[in-house]
Amino acid sequence: MIDARLAPTSKLDSAVDELQWVFRCRHGDDTALSLLIARHRNRLIRTATNVLRDVHEAEDVAQESFLKAFREIGRLRDDRAFSGYLYRICVRLCMDRLRLKRAEPAEFDSVQEHEGGHIENKVVIEKCLDQMPTDLRTTLVLREIEQLSYEEVAEAMRVPIGTVRSRLHTAREKFRKLWLEAIGE
Repeated sequence: MIDARLAPTSKLDSAVDELQWVFRCRHGDDTALSLLIARHRNRLIRTATNVLRDVHEAEDVAQESFLKAFREIGRLRDDRAFSGYLYRICVRLCMDRLRLKRAEPAEFDSVQEHEGGHIENKVVIEKCLDQMPTDLRTTLVLREIEQLSYEEVAEAMRVPIGTVRSRLHTAREKFRKLWLEAIGE
């Protein structure tokens, strides 16, 4: 369990703490390793789940991301870049897994309205995202769901910012088209 006294109290404290934890982790401190995992685990799993569309596979990717990051932490040139480094690893592992899978196009089932007349938006969103090409879905998920900046998306996907902007535009248009098709407009 993580000691509450070690939890950061502000954003600045949080960044300073993470710098210290990365430094300590480089020198074999297991407590620092646990603190870094605790800080990033949920968001890493959420990111992988949104890209892979499978929570069990996402948990595997998150674990693999941590293993790779900590195994190669000596290569990290700037301790401040740890979270970006970790998320880049995660996105690359997700992309590798998606490349190994053959995506089969699925047909939309008609969207059924509930008794109250409300459409289950989450289900429709999931179906729409499942229909999108991997690069567009990943760009859209990282920017819109995970709220990464354009620079962070570009860094995670190893593409120029212009490519992120172009993919994001295309992804939004594709998502809009799939959304309208799914809800029957």
